[in-house]
Amino acid sequence: MSRIGKLPISIPAGVTISHKDNIITVKGPKGELSQYVDPSIKVTIEDGHVSFKEDENAMIDNAKQRHAYHGLYRALVNNMVVGVSTGYKKELELVGVGYRATNTGNTIEFALGYTHPIFMVLPSEIKVETKSERNKNPLIILESCDKQLLGQVCAKIRSFRKPEPYKGKGIKFVGEVIRRKSGKTAAAK
Repeated sequence: MSRIGKLPISIPAGVTISHKDNIITVKGPKGELSQYVDPSIKVTIEDGHVSFKEDENAMIDNAKQRHAYHGLYRALVNNMVVGVSTGYKKELELVGVGYRATNTGNTIEFALGYTHPIFMVLPSEIKVETKSERNKNPLIILESCDKQLLGQVCAKIRSFRKPEPYKGKGIKFVGEVIRRKSGKTAAAK
């Protein structure tokens, strides 16, 4: 049995969970999400809690795979419950001279030191806000109820200009520490 999978998920106020044909649907104030659950995992919803158990009679003969699914689906459903109740928020920081980001609706325009601007259209499930204050690095604030989609979008934005180790320029998460290298001058001593 998975240690994560054994933990029950408590359902907060304002969130409803339904389970039908191996699909769990979670509805809340921030949105609605659905997730397929493998038939080797039994889902029970009762007394304001969702619990997951491995089905010993399932089609999967590999017990190791069944254990992995047990923890996986519990974690995915927990992320869905947190997402529709409180939501997820990521902040990206643009470090570099002349690096800018502006948004119009769900389209972001980046100026990252290339010869051309980069445009990115975000999915409708993600809310975006850009901030640029004087003498501070520009910020991109992304909010969504879907943790997986939010992570994918952040990774895509970060891939436009990853932080480099010599000067630290690039797109990074707020609070992320970049390991710095000393460069050529340190080797000459």
